[in-house]
Amino acid sequence: MDIRHFEERLRARHRELDIRLARIERDFQQPRNPDDDDRALERNNDEVLDDLGQQGEQELRAIDAALERIAAGSFGRCTHCGEPIAEARLEAVPLTPFCERCARELESD
Repeated sequence: MDIRHFEERLRARHRELDIRLARIERDFQQPRNPDDDDRALERNNDEVLDDLGQQGEQELRAIDAALERIAAGSFGRCTHCGEPIAEARLEAVPLTPFCERCARELESD
């Protein structure tokens, strides 16, 4: 397995999320419209941006954890059972800490 390939993908995604989160932060800092109807629309937009920001922060934490596993030499092994994670699974979700079996088991709990 080419660990460097996964590290590059994770770092690229990290950069994308950093840019997106910075844009969201800038949007929150924009002055608000004095018009009541526009303010209501802005509040709705803020809720969506907040959700996107939270999802982005969560994904960043998962990426950081995957990069730590790469540095520790444990990337590609399930953090739950210790078995190898299928390369196809890592291609689909390179930040995953779990093999498919453990992910299913943890989801059903």
